[in-house]
Amino acid sequence: MPVSPIQQFSQWLEEAKKHKDIAEPTAVALATATKDALPSVRMVLLKGLDERGFVFYTNLKSRKSIELEQNPNAALDFYWMPLERQVRVEGKVERVSDEEADAYFSTRPRDSQIGAWASKQSQILTDRTDLLQDISDIMARFDGVSVPRPPFWSGWRVIPNRIEFWQQGDFRLHNREIFARNGNVWETHALYP
Repeated sequence: MPVSPIQQFSQWLEEAKKHKDIAEPTAVALATATKDALPSVRMVLLKGLDERGFVFYTNLKSRKSIELEQNPNAALDFYWMPLERQVRVEGKVERVSDEEADAYFSTRPRDSQIGAWASKQSQILTDRTDLLQDISDIMARFDGVSVPRPPFWSGWRVIPNRIEFWQQGDFRLHNREIFARNGNVWETHALYP
């Protein structure tokens, strides 16, 4: 395996993107926990990757963001069944810079930008017509102009301190390779299946 687990992950992600039976290769399960360590998990999309970590975007008032503010630790689990591969990531989190969030937001389809403004993510929705009215109001507000990033919408970066690469093996004798950060150096070890 490469010295950098990010390089290895990038190779596996590219293979997943090319596989005809993987509809959304960047889909990843994100696990967070409250300050009292009550866990929660949901699917998000990976929208950025470099040596600093794994980035996804969301409403900062969402349940996941509130939990990450209270307990700045997270875990990710990518599973590409047709490739018989899984990658598990654990680490601290940090918010991305406003510049990074602005740059990504500007690449989103306009309807997704409008949706980011309209959604009170994780809040109770008593009547869907309220959401539709909010969308209509925001569309009118930004008619003919670029949609700016909402101040309550940004990204989170999972800064990995542990990354496990799992490859399915016969008779459940899976191949498992762990990268664990020791300061600025990645140490790697094989794990029993």
